[in-house]
Amino acid sequence: MRQKMVVGNWKMHGSVEQIQQLLRDVIRGLAGQESTAVGVCPPYPYLPLVKQLCAESDVKVGAQNVSQHESGAFTGEVAAPMLSDLGIDFAIVGHSERRELYGETSDIVAEKFMASQAAGITPILCVGETLSQRDDGETEAVVLAQLQAVIAKAGVEAFSNAVLAYEPVWAIGTGKTATPEQAQEVHRLLRGYIAGLSEDIAANLQILYGGSVKDSNAGALFTQADIDGGLVGGASLQAEQFIAICANTEN
Repeated sequence: MRQKMVVGNWKMHGSVEQIQQLLRDVIRGLAGQESTAVGVCPPYPYLPLVKQLCAESDVKVGAQNVSQHESGAFTGEVAAPMLSDLGIDFAIVGHSERRELYGETSDIVAEKFMASQAAGITPILCVGETLSQRDDGETEAVVLAQLQAVIAKAGVEAFSNAVLAYEPVWAIGTGKTATPEQAQEVHRLLRGYIAGLSEDIAANLQILYGGSVKDSNAGALFTQADIDGGLVGGASLQAEQFIAICANTEN
């Protein structure tokens, strides 16, 4: 049986004081929820602080991005081996904001995926379609193309040490959420594609839903057969909300 997982993506939010209070409350509130894997992804400057604050808890720490390069003249970039030096557990790759705002192609995402794994960091690969793509009936083609780009470079075997996240772009930060049935349809599609290549890997692959997850909709989403938890944005900055979302995986 796949372990449920909830990961908070803080994006470009936070301060030392806010983070200290948030994590104190979250760690206290998660006591007893040991069956769910929980992680948080702070902005780069706060990774050492968050790692320290989570040291005595089961909360894992991830990065929101990672360079595809191991080292070199890439001003402002952070390499996977650097994250490994800090004991970072996982890294988000292919988030829609990276694809849209910074022009990251699926080939670049695949390289970041592989760079993460080479440094011993678990990648969380994000795939998802825009509203216009959904309206044009292109959801299946878009998400599978994004997934196939990684498989083409890394092989399906790489997904035995990776997490997949479906994040409909039209539901990120908009307050809109895919219905549990809409989300499940895409999760089933993704798992089915992997199963066509390796049934064992597909059966054990954690696939998270990301797109305005809140405590009010988490329960209905997380009970779907192929949804193994959530990649949570804004609600992960509110301790009470984030704890409640995690609690929904226990039901």
